[in-house]
Amino acid sequence: MSVSCRALLACLACTAVLAGCDSSRHTSGADAGPALPNILFIVLDDLGVDQLPVFGYGGATPPRTPNIDAIAQAGVRFRNAWSMPTCSPTRATFFQGRYPFRTDVRNAIVSTDLANSQVSPYEATTPKLLREKGYVNAVIGKMHITGSDLNPATHPLGDGAMHALGWDYFEGYLDGGPYPIDTTAGGVAPAGTFGCGFVPATRHNAAHGADYGACYQPDGRCASLSLADSDVPGRTCLERGGIFDPAQSCRPTPPAHLDFSTQNGYYTGEWVINRPDGSVEKVPVSDPRYRGYRSTIETDRAIEWIRSRDPQRPWMLSLGYSAIHTPLQPPPQSLLHAGAAPTSGFTCSTVGEERVLTNQMIEAMDREIGRLLVETGVARYNDDGSLNYQPAATNTVVIIMGDNGTYGPSVKAPFDPTRAKGFPYQSGVWVPLIVAGPMVAEPGRSLSHMVNSTDMYSLFAELAGLDLADALPSSRQVDAQPLLPYLTDPAHPPVRSTNYTEMGTNLQPAGGEQPAPCALPTYNICVQLFPQQAVCEDQGGVWYGPGGVAGSNGLASCCAVNEYRAARGESPLDLMPESQRAIRNASFKLVQKETRSCVTGELEVTEELYQVDEATPIPRLDYALYDLLTRPELTPEQQRNYAQLKTDIESLRGTRVHCPGDGNLDLVVDARDIEGWTRFNRENGGRSSWYDFNLDGLTNEADLEVIHRNMGRDCRPQAS
Repeated sequence: MSVSCRALLACLACTAVLAGCDSSRHTSGADAGPALPNILFIVLDDLGVDQLPVFGYGGATPPRTPNIDAIAQAGVRFRNAWSMPTCSPTRATFFQGRYPFRTDVRNAIVSTDLANSQVSPYEATTPKLLREKGYVNAVIGKMHITGSDLNPATHPLGDGAMHALGWDYFEGYLDGGPYPIDTTAGGVAPAGTFGCGFVPATRHNAAHGADYGACYQPDGRCASLSLADSDVPGRTCLERGGIFDPAQSCRPTPPAHLDFSTQNGYYTGEWVINRPDGSVEKVPVSDPRYRGYRSTIETDRAIEWIRSRDPQRPWMLSLGYSAIHTPLQPPPQSLLHAGAAPTSGFTCSTVGEERVLTNQMIEAMDREIGRLLVETGVARYNDDGSLNYQPAATNTVVIIMGDNGTYGPSVKAPFDPTRAKGFPYQSGVWVPLIVAGPMVAEPGRSLSHMVNSTDMYSLFAELAGLDLADALPSSRQVDAQPLLPYLTDPAHPPVRSTNYTEMGTNLQPAGGEQPAPCALPTYNICVQLFPQQAVCEDQGGVWYGPGGVAGSNGLASCCAVNEYRAARGESPLDLMPESQRAIRNASFKLVQKETRSCVTGELEVTEELYQVDEATPIPRLDYALYDLLTRPELTPEQQRNYAQLKTDIESLRGTRVHCPGDGNLDLVVDARDIEGWTRFNRENGGRSSWYDFNLDGLTNEADLEVIHRNMGRDCRPQAS
């Protein structure tokens, strides 16, 4: 079947998303209003603006992204969009429109973080708002705004968390990213043998490779594979969701050593499904339906959900691709363009390999994004295979945004890999944002106005015909600013005069044991973030916890790591700041960091001031050598901007309202807080919840006392 024929069939199957179909209208009440657009929100993981040639960057060897380019040319490219420095805080801002200092979602959520640093069920999340306009809402893939069952004590909503937060349907992962690569390739060799998770051919690994073998599926089916079937039989087996038993023939019963329960990077996953009725299904790693390349499965599930929609109701789908989060692993060869660099002989561990793998994972995801649009009828393929996307002919808005800057090893020049993901510098928070839809005037525009990840919350509401001022109580503090006017009015002036970003340390049980130290050589920094050794090493880190380089007992802190290194004549590591924030105006940027001193134990505050721009191909970035505060004297212009930005950031952060005893976010302490406390005191064994006011990991009588002590308190700002 030709490409054009497949496109036609896809369009016929999905006419609900095309303009002109009366069935796409949603009526609420007696009078039918204008058709509300469907919203397809695509989130790219760890993919900063440095990666994409359509934004003018991409390094010396940029990835080929023809489908993302086509969407950008059909919409608006926002060239000055900021996220938060890590994933969970950014993703929380998408759906609640509030900065991390208001919500305490300060960093990527790990298993030791309290519920207080996860999205609260009392937030007015996007799906809750859009439901008022008749929208059906779903998340497919990764979103990472809750905990997971890695630690039930800090997972009060359980695996039904996404439904509890407002989504009608969820099919994806509660984890922050793919698990580490299984270097046993499914149990067929000792750990560490196969760096990319599959058995290579003998020409790539004479000692451990194989040119033929048995490819087993979890249900016991088996197929023989050899060089006659595939260039690398072991890789082909992995791509099919199987485990390759090298140099063996198929047996009636799979060998006992084959391990279908261990996750293997991008080729497996433990999926969780939340259905509209509140039921939850946890799909094991061994389920054949979810074995294969993640970007493909994520796309398949998105297509299935969109095709199953009731054409009389508008929908919003948030599709969280896992790519290009670590671990970097070769995508299926079928998703790569002709002439792509061969990767079958890779170890998936060297810097040179990481650059190639990053490009190929982006290119594979780009191809799946094109397929997603075509198979849901939003676009079609031209005869030459290129994407023909005409937003004006659809009733669907397509939004693509990164969740934070690129992770250090994959950063493209001239961006700074030592100041990338995890830091409030340009390489860490400057992300691609593309919006295309039938309401976009003068498509193909590139806009330099400042936009923040919180503004997505406003855009989703605006597209659904909601006014946040009317939809939310006056007590709800929201940082989102309007974005729709930029789409409809090419001459619209800037809405924001400043932009803000931050990250910090998530809340953990007071006095509890902190995560062990992990050194990240790319950044020359020590962090205490990762609860498990495998996660540290998956990030390219060196584990100093139990069983790591410092011995069976390990070290308890990053300060101890530097003492350990000093005793061995090794250079010290920088310490990860406990909090970081940045604010900018049109030309200048102020960075503030708080780092705990290993000598005094006190927090030391430092500031940096930069002049920045978004020029192509060489932007003015916030490199350390450009810190204006290291110079003998500031010019009058620099001094004015420095003083104003300090005032702006202090004023902004001073607007958070603290209300002891208020757990349901209405800024009033009353009987409803007693009800909320009672719920979480009884659920999950009375452990972590949003009513754990003293942060001890328990929802108990001590927290109830806080409510009683503040009963009747009204913290809502008084009307002027």
